[in-house]
Amino acid sequence: MFKMIFYIFELKKELLVCLSLSVLYITYYLVEVVKKPLLICGKGEFRQLLEEKVPLLNEPYWPTPWCVESRLQTVIASVLRSRILPTVNYRREILRLSDGGQVALDWADAPGACGDKARPLMLVLPGLTGGSHADYVRCLVAAARQLGAHCVVFNNRGLGGVPLTTPRLYCAVSHEDLAEVVEAVRGRGGPLLGVGVSLGGLILGHYLVAHGERARLHAALIVSSPLDVERGSACIERPPLNALLSRHMARNLRNTVRAHEPLRAGPWDWAAVDASRSVRQFDAAFTTKHFGFPSVEHYYRAATLRGKLGRVRVPLLCLCAADDPFQPFDVLPLDEVARCSCVALAVTARGGHIGFLEGWWPPRAPRRQYMARLAAQYFGALLADPARLHAPQVCG
Repeated sequence: MFKMIFYIFELKKELLVCLSLSVLYITYYLVEVVKKPLLICGKGEFRQLLEEKVPLLNEPYWPTPWCVESRLQTVIASVLRSRILPTVNYRREILRLSDGGQVALDWADAPGACGDKARPLMLVLPGLTGGSHADYVRCLVAAARQLGAHCVVFNNRGLGGVPLTTPRLYCAVSHEDLAEVVEAVRGRGGPLLGVGVSLGGLILGHYLVAHGERARLHAALIVSSPLDVERGSACIERPPLNALLSRHMARNLRNTVRAHEPLRAGPWDWAAVDASRSVRQFDAAFTTKHFGFPSVEHYYRAATLRGKLGRVRVPLLCLCAADDPFQPFDVLPLDEVARCSCVALAVTARGGHIGFLEGWWPPRAPRRQYMARLAAQYFGALLADPARLHAPQVCG
């Protein structure tokens, strides 16, 4: 009898502890985690359009309750979406570049959109070593279909299973290849919309900075791109968890380089490349020498968009998470963007790097993913008000 009473008493204590911890976590989640995205943008018509026509920017972002930590969001989002999102069937086009190189353009048209030049065209630039079948690319393809737009994915040199025909890869400032891709695809649809994810966003940003009024894009979206590479690179190297992500990325970069025989004749130390265990070590051993930078510091300075965003003349929305291990909130160029009239930052309180999981379980429909919904709403608002789209300046 006494044993039963003691057992019930202990069980009640355990239940009380569990209930108390649950209440504490729910309170933390509701107060610190669930928040509306912070919108930074200079006053003007672009900010007004974002505030009035893009509902997600006025709604709280509800991260997956069991996955709010930034590294978990980064890894779990990729693993889950890779497995549950349906694959996309592409039509491949090989584009020969002016220097003899080649890249793959993978087309995923909306049903009934093929050949319709009146429909918008979304150009997607994947991340560091990503390609057309990356989980986040599938989300963006779904957003394009929701808009009734053509969609084409630009696979960087050496990616997408396409061999190198010249001894040249790509880096964060390789916007010359993008310029040739833009010239090749523009005119195959209506307004040209650019989306860059992570490194793809850096390349897209540098294209917009370099071309200014002459940029051939009508609107752009950047997702989880380290706008300040100099300061962000230090964040990704922090041990122990961030350094593990950097180690994984360095392995993917090493595998990309090893896959291409034309690179074997380069002026770099292959032992140092093979020994690189972080992105910074890889960039010091390979990227800087491949693209002629004196040091990794010089490369990161050139790759940084901070201090250059004022030159962008195309409507540009940058989606970031305040806990992104590549660029946490304190390294975002908030003051600079606040002075820009056509560049905006939307910063969620959580989301990691290309994570942005929400709900108890990620939905199977790619168009319901957070970045897809934002892309559809953002571009949809601009397409509904064509006067807000960039009108490319035509040279004499």
